[in-house]
Amino acid sequence: MAEDQLPSGSDVSFADFVATWNKDQNLTTPKHHETISAWLSESWQGTDRELLLMAFRNSGKSTLVGLFCAWLLATNPSLRIMVLAADLALARKMTRNVKRVIERHPVCAGFKPKSRDQWASDQFTINRDSELRDPSMLAKGISTNITGSRADVVILDDVEVPNTSDTAQKRADLRERLDEIDYVLVPGGLQLYVGTPHTFNSIYAKKPCRDAGEEVPYLNGFKRLEIPIFDHKGESVWPERFSKKRIASIRRRTGPNKFRSQMLLEAVDIAEGRLDADLLKPYGNELVYAEMNGEAVLKLGDHKLMSASAWWDPSFGAPRRGDSSVIACVYTSEDGRYWLHRVAYMTHDPKRVDDVSEAQQLCRQAVAFVKELHLPSLTLETNGIGKFLPSLLRREIEEQGVTCAVLEHHSSTPKDLRILEAFDAPLAAGRIHVHDSVRQTPFLTEVREWRPAARARDDGLDAVAGCLLAEPVRLPRNPNALAPDKRPSWTGGGGGFTAKTSFDL
Repeated sequence: MAEDQLPSGSDVSFADFVATWNKDQNLTTPKHHETISAWLSESWQGTDRELLLMAFRNSGKSTLVGLFCAWLLATNPSLRIMVLAADLALARKMTRNVKRVIERHPVCAGFKPKSRDQWASDQFTINRDSELRDPSMLAKGISTNITGSRADVVILDDVEVPNTSDTAQKRADLRERLDEIDYVLVPGGLQLYVGTPHTFNSIYAKKPCRDAGEEVPYLNGFKRLEIPIFDHKGESVWPERFSKKRIASIRRRTGPNKFRSQMLLEAVDIAEGRLDADLLKPYGNELVYAEMNGEAVLKLGDHKLMSASAWWDPSFGAPRRGDSSVIACVYTSEDGRYWLHRVAYMTHDPKRVDDVSEAQQLCRQAVAFVKELHLPSLTLETNGIGKFLPSLLRREIEEQGVTCAVLEHHSSTPKDLRILEAFDAPLAAGRIHVHDSVRQTPFLTEVREWRPAARARDDGLDAVAGCLLAEPVRLPRNPNALAPDKRPSWTGGGGGFTAKTSFDL
C-alpha cells in the first residue's frame, strides 16, 4: 500500500500498523508478534482493560508495546499514556521508542509538535485538539511520585526486576506502589503489565503470595497472554533468532532457575538458592491425641509420632520491625521422618506494654503454643535477650498448669553453618514434611532466598534448624507414672515401675 493510500490513523488496524512499520524498517513480522498484536488489538477493541503480557526475554515484546502505544495515539490523539518501569531510565527507553515511531511511521505524519519542549525524553505531547494538563506520554520510575497525574492507559513495563523484588520488603513496597495506579487511571482506562517473573512470589504468579497476606494472586482477574520460548510441541517459537543450539547455550550460561524464569516464564527465584524448597513435602493432617491401653498416643494421619523438639529463637518481636521472635516445633515419626507442624512469628502489642511487658506477652504466646501442640519440652536460645527469659517462661508455664520442660541453649556455632548442618541431609533425603499452615508463613520464602553470608530474613529458618538439630525428647507413656491431674505423655520412653516377684535376690 502506497503512503498516499494509507488510511487515517483512526481507520488503520494495529496489524497493518505493525506490518507497515516492519516493512519500512526492512523487518519481518515473526509469528509470535502477530499473536501479540492480535491479542492487544482484540483486547482494546473489546471490554478487557486489565491485561498481562509475558513473553520470553528478548522476544521484542517492549518494542511491540511501543508500537501499540503509537497506534493508540494515532487512533485517538487525546489519549494520555503513562509508562511505569523499575526505574526512570527504562521508562524513558519505552518513551523514546514511541517517539521514534511517531516521527517515522507514515500513519503518524503531522503528530510531532514544533515546540521542542513538547518533545522531551521523559514526556511528550503530540499535536492534538484537546487541551489537557497531562502529556500524551509520560515516563516514570516505579519509586517516583505519581500523585496528581491522570492517564487513560498505564503501561507497566518490567516493573518487577531483581532490584524491586529480591527481598520480601521490596516485594511489599512494589505492591504498595502499584496499588497507587487505581488513583491515576481514569474510569475505564487500560492497565497493561509487560514483563517476566523474577521471584517465586512474583506479581505475575498464578498463585497468591500467602506470606504476604494475599488470598488471591496479585493480578487476579487480569487477562493473560504468555509466550514462553517453547511452543506446545517443544519447538522454538522464534527459530530464526533462537535456534535449539542457542537456547541450549542460554540455559547453560544462565543456570536452570534464570532460564525457567526468563525463558519459560515460571515464577521462580532467579538466583540459585542454597536450599531447595521444592524438596519440602506438604501435608495437611492435624494432630490427634488419644489414650489407649494406659498410654498416650499422638498421631498425624497414619503416622505415629515418637518424639518432638521445639525451639524458640527470641527477640522483642516488634511489629514489622527488627528480627522476628520465632517459635517452631518438629515431630519425628516411627519411620524417622520429620514433621514441621508449626512455625509462629510472634509479636507483642505495644499498646499493652504498660499492663503486660513485651517479654511476658511473648512468653504467654509460647506457653499457648506448647499447650496446643502437646509439646514435652521447649528449648530457649539464650543468646541476646533470651538469657532473661527462662525464669519468666517457667513461671508462666507453672501458672497455666502446663507440663513442659524449659531447656536453655547458648548457640556458639555460626548461624549459616547451623542451618546447613540441620537441613542438608534430611532435605536431600526428602524426609522433611511441612504442614500447610507453615506454608502460609514467611518460612518458605526464607528457604528459597537463603544463601550463606547473604543478608536476608532467616529467623524462621534458624528456629526450625534448632528443632532439627536438637535431641528429640522422649518421656514415659505410662499415665500412672505422672501426677493424677497431669495428661500422660505421648512420646514414649522407659518409665520406671516396680515389679512384684516370687524369688529372692
